[in-house]
Amino acid sequence: MVQILRPWKTILPITLDGEKAVYRQLAAGIVEEIKRGRLKPGTALPGTRQLALDLKLNRKTVILAYDNLIAEGWLTTAYKQGTFVSDKLPQDVKLYRSHQTAVETANIPFKYREQQSAILFSKDQSLVVFNDGLPDVRLAPMNELVRAYRRIFQQNAKWRMMGYGDPRGTERIREAIAKMLIHDRGISVETGELCITRGSQMALYLIANVLVEKGDHIVVEDPGYAPAWQVFERAGATLIPVTVDESGICTDSLEILCAQTTITAIYVTPHHQFPTTVSMKIDRRLKLIALSNQYGFAIIEDDYDHEFHFSSKSLLPLASHQNALNVIYIGSLSKIVAPALRIGYVKGPQKFIDTLAGLRKLIDVQGDNVMEHAVAELIEEGAVKRHAKKAYAVYKDRRENMEKMLDTYLGDHITFKKPEGGLAYWIQFRENRNTVDLAEKLLEKGVSIIPTERFSFHSSSLNALRLGYASLTKDEMETGLQLIAKAL
Repeated sequence: MVQILRPWKTILPITLDGEKAVYRQLAAGIVEEIKRGRLKPGTALPGTRQLALDLKLNRKTVILAYDNLIAEGWLTTAYKQGTFVSDKLPQDVKLYRSHQTAVETANIPFKYREQQSAILFSKDQSLVVFNDGLPDVRLAPMNELVRAYRRIFQQNAKWRMMGYGDPRGTERIREAIAKMLIHDRGISVETGELCITRGSQMALYLIANVLVEKGDHIVVEDPGYAPAWQVFERAGATLIPVTVDESGICTDSLEILCAQTTITAIYVTPHHQFPTTVSMKIDRRLKLIALSNQYGFAIIEDDYDHEFHFSSKSLLPLASHQNALNVIYIGSLSKIVAPALRIGYVKGPQKFIDTLAGLRKLIDVQGDNVMEHAVAELIEEGAVKRHAKKAYAVYKDRRENMEKMLDTYLGDHITFKKPEGGLAYWIQFRENRNTVDLAEKLLEKGVSIIPTERFSFHSSSLNALRLGYASLTKDEMETGLQLIAKAL
């Protein structure tokens, strides 16, 4: 039997009209709630004593109503657990709900701008999930975070954190992130040039709505990160795709485009391009910055997993270059720690950040002050850096295992290059494959992959897969790749 907690107070439309027995009125009220779907199968009902108190009825009346509903199949009981809505309801429910649907169809619905939400992978925990390159939450430094959180609440001045604060984020977290960017990424930054957000996707949303006016042209990578495209289009932008090759986005094509069209901004993932994992080469980086300065467009640099670069020393971000005057830099702690830790940040010119914070205040007055202080403490005492170092070693080993297993199980079907960094492999099939069909086939076998047609600007087949490996153990990885091989 499902959850047996009964935290809700009973609200049933019981009218004592004198014409119908009270226990029948109570039973009818419960049936109506079940039919409407407010009491779902498996829902625990209040005990008879509690319900009698809530409705100011005699307990025997409630017992009689329950007994009748159990006999009719609406309710069921479990020994020492209580009374529940039955998992197998009478046919009346389907008839009632089909009638309700017909009534709703006859109404004129209100208008809204529809937004499709693409689920990238199944939430079924029994599956082997090849996500788009997420970290392993089992490695997250939860004990350190819990201790930091507890210390924050033990401070004498903890009440100061419970009111409204700066929409840019607490001064402490911005100082901690500024120091991290200066020392680890070579970015010159002041706290006034930072705004904390609830993850990088919120950062993208804010940036798009500050930068874009209807009809503005935004350049994006093709293939690329579809959720970013949706954000820019939602803000009114016209997107222009530019091809990505083994050296990153093609800046020669971009230069021709700039001479023909006014560009507002370009969105790039230069460190580990999404989805192909390639790193943008230095000549293209310098040319991109030069074109930005020449034509006056913003570079939105999404550095989503900077820490995990394995082949050589990490390339410094575009934002670290001295003449990168128009770069808006996005980072996140979600890939370092865990996706559920919603701490992202935007670095940009101070006036731009002030405007960004003003918009953020309209949709989310401020972030989680307590969490920001706790995470700042972890950064200050070196816990985040120690965790990143530990995770780096684990992911580097898994990257090596992934390469060997890809050769072993899929070598006849694919070609690939070991990525210089990031938490995913980009593999290409030797024969044409529709990855939507492949994904459906694999779900039946217990493996979740992401169809890559969505990474193509025109939704055409890329004949490839992006397989995240960091969140999988060696055994999980092997099982998943064996099943993919069988499906192929």
